[in-house]
Amino acid sequence: MAVTRTPLIAGNWKLNLDHLQAIAFVQKLAWSLGDAKHDFAAAEVAVFPPFTDLRSVQTLVSSDKLPIAFGAQDLSEHDSGAYTGEISGAFLAKLECSYVIIGHSERRTLHNETDEVVGAKVQAALRHNLVPIICVGETADDLEKHGPSAVPVAQLRAALAGVTGAADVVVAYEPVWAIGSGQAATPEQAEQVAAALRTVLVETLGEDVAAKTRILYGGSVKAANIAGFMREPNVDGALVGGASLDLDEFASIVRFPQHVGL
Repeated sequence: MAVTRTPLIAGNWKLNLDHLQAIAFVQKLAWSLGDAKHDFAAAEVAVFPPFTDLRSVQTLVSSDKLPIAFGAQDLSEHDSGAYTGEISGAFLAKLECSYVIIGHSERRTLHNETDEVVGAKVQAALRHNLVPIICVGETADDLEKHGPSAVPVAQLRAALAGVTGAADVVVAYEPVWAIGSGQAATPEQAEQVAAALRTVLVETLGEDVAAKTRILYGGSVKAANIAGFMREPNVDGALVGGASLDLDEFASIVRFPQHVGL
């Protein structure tokens, strides 16, 4: 019997919205989706605010019992110690975060995070029962030199080194050349890479876990193109950047089953 993977639409706010703006946004998002009778069991929704917003979002979600998940944009590979400015997975777990984004291209390029660091952060997330959203993707130069899947596949192998088959992870394919460019990959391009990443999951975590693991697409995702990605068999959701800051646009992306006709 085929495994059904619950789609995940995740909004990465990056360095945007203070804690008061975060409260207003999450409230309005919940109201908007509620008014539209969105089935949260059919498509999970998660937001990824800056660290300073997390306590406010947690309090709101918990007190109002909102069906919206949340997570952090990064975490330290260390659990505690003399690491000024770092955030421990233990802290995120206490804030009831479900997810944490790891290895985003902006962390890899702007903060020089290596595959080894990404792998250590994945282990740190799993130690604290956080689901890592492992980001992989190629630059335009990588695409020209190595083809569409070589770099993402190598990055995922490195991130999963030492991870056991029982691990709960999410993979996000974000072609660097598409992020913020307004020019998304085609659904066929996303599917080609997602299928290759699924093969890595089978080889490293086993067929059962691989069949349950969600693979997201990210890179200039919007309401106008989400349906095409979600029709592909190995694409299980989206990691949304800029469009996640536009309430109406993000809510429309979340409601992709209406566009796909599911």
